Amino acid sequence: MGAIYRREMGAFFSSSIAYVFLAVFYLTSGYFFYSGSLYSATTDMSSTFTSLFLIIVILIPILTMRLFSEEKKQKTEQGLLTSPVSIGGIVMGKYFAALTMYTIGITILLVYAVILSFFGTVTWGIVIANVLALFLVGAAFIAVTIFISSLTENQVVAAVLGIIVLLVLYMLDVFATYLSSIPILPDVLNALSFYTRYYEFTVGLFDPASVLFYISTAVLFNFFTVRVYERRRWS
Repeated sequence: MGAIYRREMGAFFSSSIAYVFLAVFYLTSGYFFYSGSLYSATTDMSSTFTSLFLIIVILIPILTMRLFSEEKKQKTEQGLLTSPVSIGGIVMGKYFAALTMYTIGITILLVYAVILSFFGTVTWGIVIANVLALFLVGAAFIAVTIFISSLTENQVVAAVLGIIVLLVLYMLDVFATYLSSIPILPDVLNALSFYTRYYEFTVGLFDPASVLFYISTAVLFNFFTVRVYERRRWS
C-alpha cells in the first residue's frame, strides 16, 4: 500500500491536478472567509463551512477522476492487478493519497481561524468540529468518486458522473421535501442526507451517529471498489 500511496502522491504533483485542486479550493475558501467573517467583522466561520460543502462536491470528483480510469486508459491496469500488492492495498493506497491531498486543502481553514483570533475570540471547539465534519464528508465523497473512477476509463466521464452523484447526495433532503406525500421515503432520504448531517456540525452540534455514517460510507464504497477489481483480476 505504501508504494501505491507514494506513487499516487507523486502523480498528483507531477500533473496539474494537485495545483488546480488546491488553487481553486484556496481561492473559493478565501472568498467565503472574507465575505462571511472578515467583511462581516465576526469570528463565526459557520457560513464559510456551509458554503464549502457545494465546492467540495465539484472539486473532489476532479481530484479523484484519474485514480483508476487512467490505469484502464493507459493499459497499466493489468500490470497493477498482477503486482504483489493486494487489491485492498491498491485501493487504499490510492484512497489515502487522495485523502491526503484533500486534507492539505482543508487545513487552510485552521489558518483562517488563527487570523480571526487576532481580532476576537474564536470558539475553537466549534472550529475543530467543523473541520472534522469537512474531513469526514470529504473522506466519504472521495470513496464514492474513486468507486466511480473504477467503472470507466474516461477521466472526464468519471468527473462528470462523480459531480452528478455527489449533487444527488447533496440534495437528498430537498428530494425528501418534494416527496413528502410518499410514506417512509422522506424519512429514509433525510436519514441518508449528507448535507443535513454536515450542517449540524456547522452550528455546533456534534452527533456521533453522523461520524459513524460518514465513516461507514467511506468503508462501504472502498469495499465496492475492491470488489470491482477482484472481479477484473480473475476475469
